[in-house]
Amino acid sequence: MRCRPVPVLLYHSVCTDPPGWIAPFTVSPRVFAEHLDLLADYGLEVVPLRRLLDAVRGGPPLPPRPAVLTFDDGFADFRTTVAPLLSARGLPATLYVTTGALGGPARPAGHGSLLPPAPMLTWPHLRELDRHFEIGGHTVTHPQLDTLPRSAARREIAGCRARLEDALGHRVDAFAYPHGYSSRPVRRLVREAGWTSAAAVRDGFSSSADEPLRLARLMVRADTPRARYLDWVRGEGAPVAPFPEGPRTRVWRGYRRLRAGIDRPYPSLPPATA
Repeated sequence: MRCRPVPVLLYHSVCTDPPGWIAPFTVSPRVFAEHLDLLADYGLEVVPLRRLLDAVRGGPPLPPRPAVLTFDDGFADFRTTVAPLLSARGLPATLYVTTGALGGPARPAGHGSLLPPAPMLTWPHLRELDRHFEIGGHTVTHPQLDTLPRSAARREIAGCRARLEDALGHRVDAFAYPHGYSSRPVRRLVREAGWTSAAAVRDGFSSSADEPLRLARLMVRADTPRARYLDWVRGEGAPVAPFPEGPRTRVWRGYRRLRAGIDRPYPSLPPATA
């Protein structure tokens, strides 16, 4: 029986003047608002990530046409632009933050992570957002986890959770892999650190049969055509999880590991000056 597709949509920054390095992964507020309206126009119900995970674990079934909204990294525009648009429509979302990139008086934006400088949320902003949206982890520095030594990967995964729980004062369960990269050893470390879900990318739909530690998402980019977004809204144009890791993914991981091993890591983000 074919699983019903669930679009778990991945956004990064939502603004009109992003730094060059994140511009390819940015959508304008106008386009983002149009996306939200399209979800409503086509009868999709945006549900919390937890509701999808409950269904994956055999709990209550999902509504007939569900969707999930997720945001990576922790850009400041989530608070100033995204949150008001979501709140006006009563929509839930999960925000995965890179803890070392969060700004503040003692830690300027961009310090302590591999992300180039950009306007980022502060810790007080995160605590404010925590009252209305689910906060998840996205490591400490945003590395390619599947190329790191085990000890370094463990520090990134467990350290992020500890920092978030200390700052927010409650358990934090949702994790997302930087760049969408994971592997079986990385997923094992995620489980050992106490995370109960982890979002990948995979360029596919999730479903109630998806893997909790490798949830499929669809990345919305600056160059994502409206026609492709409409396909996703209709449940078309992408595979439905669960599906096996393809040979190209394994070859790509091997190439990046080789580069990391000779101290010439693959640059997964555009240059800051782009």
